[in-house]
Amino acid sequence: MLDLSLSRGTLHRNGNGRRDGDPVSRALADASTRVIDLADGRALTCRVDGRLRLVHRAPRFADSSLSTLYLGHDAEGIDYVAVVQDLEGGADPVESPGWRSLREAGAELDDTDSGVLTTAVALANWHARHGFCPRCGSTTEVEEGGWVRRCTQDGSQHYPRTDAAIIVAVVDPDERILLARGPHWPEGRLSVLAGFVEAGESLESAVRREVLEEVGLEVHDLSYKGNQPWPFPASLMVGYTARTNGTTITPDPVEIVEAAWFSRGELSLAARAGEIGLPPRVSIARHLIEHWLGGPLEAASDLQGARPGASRAVR
Repeated sequence: MLDLSLSRGTLHRNGNGRRDGDPVSRALADASTRVIDLADGRALTCRVDGRLRLVHRAPRFADSSLSTLYLGHDAEGIDYVAVVQDLEGGADPVESPGWRSLREAGAELDDTDSGVLTTAVALANWHARHGFCPRCGSTTEVEEGGWVRRCTQDGSQHYPRTDAAIIVAVVDPDERILLARGPHWPEGRLSVLAGFVEAGESLESAVRREVLEEVGLEVHDLSYKGNQPWPFPASLMVGYTARTNGTTITPDPVEIVEAAWFSRGELSLAARAGEIGLPPRVSIARHLIEHWLGGPLEAASDLQGARPGASRAVR
């Protein structure tokens, strides 16, 4: 199984406790609560003894009037809260040093901080897109510390959605890996294939369908390698490896603008030289590629801070 950074979160979500009263108010009343500020999907970070950490602070009186999310508690019972900053009409704090996105920081954070930031980003993205009831269009109100929205008209409850997506490293008989680029990605940025699971479809069926649709190849010997949340905005990436007997690539022009086979030597050389860009180290796509390679892969794109684009599913 792959060791995936965003799957190691140790935060206890306290689902039962969230239903009792107002978990945000209780947490903010406790001086030991650790608060992170979230602005445009970024949180403030610093390095302590060479290790990247989230910058936590104590609760402030003004936090209760802001968009505040209860994230859960750690093994010691300390609560964590995220305060989502409203950037409209105000200074943008993310322009200051130390503010990092989950893509930028996730691979370096410890298990607790990784879980804190992943949960905060996932909830914040959900709230930003679900202010209205999908049944009747009325406004919704936040309940249970940010884990539920209730319709003000019909009283229906709505919960954060998670969209399952598969991601697969396809290998040919010559042990080459298939990498491709979607139409919205920058030129030169390549990754393994991925796509959302459709209604009534199993994960394995989705793998076979996506590969066939996107590059015209049939696959076999599917092997599950792990999963991790990818809240951009709300995916759960489920990773596989698969083999194919064919090598002729027939790209779907809507989904794929470039696809090619790479040997281990070819990919290592091209990545180091900056001829191609790879997904960030925090992504499951990068882990699948390095699993096939047999070890860490040095890529010039890591130093350039490049970010992956997206086709049907963000990696």
